[in-house]
Parts: sequence; structure tokens; C-alpha cells
Amino acid sequence: MLLRLEHIFKTYMQDKLEVPVLKDINLEIEEGEYVAIMGPSGSGKSTLMNIIGCLDIPTSGEYTLLDNKVASLNDRALSKLRNESIGFVFQNFNLLPRQTALQNVELPLQYANVPKKNRKELCLEALDKVGLSERVTFKPTQLSGGQKQRVAIARALVNKPAILLADEPTGALDSKSGIQVMELFRRLHDEGVTIIMITHAREIAEQADRIITILDGEIKEDVL
Repeated sequence: MLLRLEHIFKTYMQDKLEVPVLKDINLEIEEGEYVAIMGPSGSGKSTLMNIIGCLDIPTSGEYTLLDNKVASLNDRALSKLRNESIGFVFQNFNLLPRQTALQNVELPLQYANVPKKNRKELCLEALDKVGLSERVTFKPTQLSGGQKQRVAIARALVNKPAILLADEPTGALDSKSGIQVMELFRRLHDEGVTIIMITHAREIAEQADRIITILDGEIKEDVL
């Protein structure tokens, strides 16, 4: 079992008022799955993504990631688990504008204290995997939207994480670039990468092998 969420609740305080966002979420994901978590704006899918990605903690319930009880980890151990186990792909790329594609991809390796002499080879390998071996010295301003997202995917993959966690990965792209990114995800999954994708779009969710539908903070459907 790659990850398990048991009786997860998440409540936010808003002007002394409790606002429930997630309600009794129970979910298991195995290594090698390609999962889409789908729901409209305000459904709780982004909060669920943040909990899966160890960016937020639940109000109650238990989250187990790679046999680690997440709630029991201190900040340093949690940060290490997140950096080593999860590669993040965001809607708006989150690239550093003054850094080259290679330097952007290198960031997780720096955080993981990978020796400098090993970093370039790993970065070139990741950029080649996403079809950007000819763009390693280009800065984000010199790249198209689709190319920026592929740099972001290379950055997410460079540590060889257990999970690729993608939040609306085609949301900022034109339709052609979006199709190319989804084709890349399919190829990566075929190579053994576990993908969890957050989306509001049915046509994007249908690219995955399993669709979990969340509405009003509850899982309404889980279809293989």
C-alpha cells in the first residue's frame, strides 16, 4: 500500500465559525496506479491534495504514506518524506524565471543534498524523459506554456519520487499543449510512475485509470 487515508476530516476556522471541508475521507492508493481526483471548485479536492502531499494536516483521522504515520513526524522528518516521496506539478508551473530549465530541475536535488557532481546527469536524464534535451539552457521566458509544464514535470521526477502529484496540470495550457502533457503522463505511467492528478475537468480525469469524485468534502464515487 502506497498511501492510506482513514476517517480524514478537515475543518477550517473562519471568524470563529467552523467550516468543514473534508468529511470522513477513506482512501487507499497502490503503487503504480494512475488516479484522478475530480470535483468542482470548492469540493475539497485541493485540500485533499494538500493532505496527500503533506502540505497540510487533517483535523482528525490518520494518514499513512509509505508506512509512515504522517501525524507522528516532526517538521524535519515530514519535509524529508515530502521531498523524497512526492513530486509536485502545479497549474502555473512555479518555475524560477531567472534560472535555466536545468537549474529549475536541479532544485529538489539541492534540497535533498545530492552531491553537485551527480546533479547535472540526473537533470539531463529527467529533461530528456520529457522531450526537452534541446532546451536545457533556456529560461522560462524562452519556453512555451507546454514546455514550461514539461520542465516542471522533469523537476517533479528528478528525485524519482514514489508519487507524481499534479494539480490541474493542463489548466494554464492551450488544448494542443494540454494533449501533449496528458500523453506524457500516460507514457510516464506506462513506465511505472504512480500519478495522482487533481482536476475539475471530466475529459482530463478520463485519461486516468481510476476516477475518484469528490463533492462537498465527501467521496461520492470511486471508479476503476
